[in-house]
Amino acid sequence: MPGDFRDKLTIETPEQTVLEFEVAGVGSRFLALAYDTLLQILVGIGLLIIFLIAGVALPGAAQSGIWFAAVIILAYFVLYFGYFAIFEVLWNGQTPGKKKEGLRVIKDSGRPITPAEAVGRNLMRIVDQLPAFYAVGICSVLLSRQNKRLGDFVTGTIVVHEKSLLDAKPVWESPPAGQMGPATSFGSERLTPEEFALVEAFLNRRSSLPADVRFTMADQIARQVRPKLSLPPGELIYSEKLLEAVVQERRSSAGYS
Repeated sequence: MPGDFRDKLTIETPEQTVLEFEVAGVGSRFLALAYDTLLQILVGIGLLIIFLIAGVALPGAAQSGIWFAAVIILAYFVLYFGYFAIFEVLWNGQTPGKKKEGLRVIKDSGRPITPAEAVGRNLMRIVDQLPAFYAVGICSVLLSRQNKRLGDFVTGTIVVHEKSLLDAKPVWESPPAGQMGPATSFGSERLTPEEFALVEAFLNRRSSLPADVRFTMADQIARQVRPKLSLPPGELIYSEKLLEAVVQERRSSAGYS
């Protein structure tokens, strides 16, 4: 797009389709972090009040001061570092702050992050936040071509903007004629109007879906329509490419493309 200088992450999948993500910059990531930090502070204040009440109410709290302090330190560590990792594991790469700003952490390949990667990238906050106010992390994001902090480099992750399904626009283009072979006939006319509409709806909206959701939906829809199709024996056709070819064949037989 002319005049569009936003950083992009472009991934070519095994299905020979292209996924494009807008990489999150310092501004949006800072706003997400500020929101998450505010929530952490509020939760921390709540925990502190609970600990103070428990320290006064429990008769043995004074005699167990070391253990009581250890529990407070552990709770602080879990709140400060576990907050991000736990949410990113449970919410598929999002924290409340990232969700509010429409951001998500994914792998460089476009796949969702694993629990180990969520923990690893957030333990690196110990270094990213040095010497103060995430100075190391901010410098890393500014100097990185894909706006990565050190935690992202270590775990092979990246923070991207999510597109809303409400903003999805038809972006699918028919594959070039003969791409699947001139003699290939899938029998797309055997699909019901509802099945054909489902295939077209997926192709029109797939670019707005997270990569894992996109792959899963393509496989599910392909499994649903495969029994009605005539597939070339011994030829491997990826689910998404099959759906493209079926729609192209149906459109061509109907006299439009």
